[in-house]
Amino acid sequence: MRIRLAVPALTLATALTAGAALPAASATPASSAPASADLTVQDILDHLPDDVVAGALIRRDGVGAGAGPVTAVAHARIGSVTKAFTNTVVLQLVAEHRIGLDAPARRYVPHVLPETYDRVTVRQLLNQTSGLPKPAPTPVPADGPGWQLRSVKPDDFLRDSFAAATDAPPAPGSEQQYNGLNSFVLGLTVEAVTGHSFTDELQRRIIRPLHLRHTSLPAADDPTIPSPHAQVYLDGQDVTEQSPHPWAEGGMISTAADLDRFMTALFRGSLLPPAQQKLVFAVPNVKGAAGNTNCVGQAACYSIGGLLRHQLPSGEYVWGKTGSRPGWDNGFFATRDLRHRVVYSLNPTGTGNDLPYITAIVNAGLAD
Repeated sequence: MRIRLAVPALTLATALTAGAALPAASATPASSAPASADLTVQDILDHLPDDVVAGALIRRDGVGAGAGPVTAVAHARIGSVTKAFTNTVVLQLVAEHRIGLDAPARRYVPHVLPETYDRVTVRQLLNQTSGLPKPAPTPVPADGPGWQLRSVKPDDFLRDSFAAATDAPPAPGSEQQYNGLNSFVLGLTVEAVTGHSFTDELQRRIIRPLHLRHTSLPAADDPTIPSPHAQVYLDGQDVTEQSPHPWAEGGMISTAADLDRFMTALFRGSLLPPAQQKLVFAVPNVKGAAGNTNCVGQAACYSIGGLLRHQLPSGEYVWGKTGSRPGWDNGFFATRDLRHRVVYSLNPTGTGNDLPYITAIVNAGLAD
């Protein structure tokens, strides 16, 4: 697979073994990737195995390219990258004094949050320390034909998730557990406070001001994706069209250029006043929950802004967000000063693990 992109030199062996904080499938041995000690990002991309990654697009410091069935301007289902947009909208409403950062979340959405969670605050929803239960199962390709068109209303999805909870929740704010239910509650909070749909607020506050012409949050009954896009297969099944059920948690569609523009605006403080901008990179000083594979060691790694803190082999911390939908693995990352930026979108086939390649791309793309 060939992608032509100007990149700095970095050893692939280092890139594959460092920075395992990037959340994805469980790691595979580095031997599944090329092992030469002097490979650049270009070499990494050239060695993406077709049986593991069917297509890829990479954008580094504003320059992009695609390979396989993907062009540099292709649309992608960005999955949980959506969370960074959702948290930004909520922080804007905090800045407008329409949402209290440390107010109980039930104040805004008592119809979906049970009394058991009456101590959970908006801050804890934002920084993944709410202690909400695991999400209810969602349709996946393994469910067979028709799974792509199955969607669930956010309110119903939350009720199903709370109804299925069996364990006593941890004390709010005591540990960080990455959980998509937080974003569903935040999206409904936005709707309750503004009286508008979450999609409308997303358009008004971020998409239109930043001129993100190729970014959208489709309606629940719209499984299509704008062209150009890759025809995406997972385990031999065409998954290109699928319901954007994850909604405020993971339902958005975008392009690498639009994500680069959003990331740049967010890091520069163009979307939030100074008080809320400080929160974008604020990670709670709590432990990571048992079974939380998204952070290295026992410490938390997600910020109030919905960003993931990731350490490069050099020791420098960078920030970004990953996201997946069946057939897509995406993310954006940048140095805090925007010295380097990288956006990626890979199309995994389902027959292997692309995490070592994602980690290598991010590490090398942000190296000086």
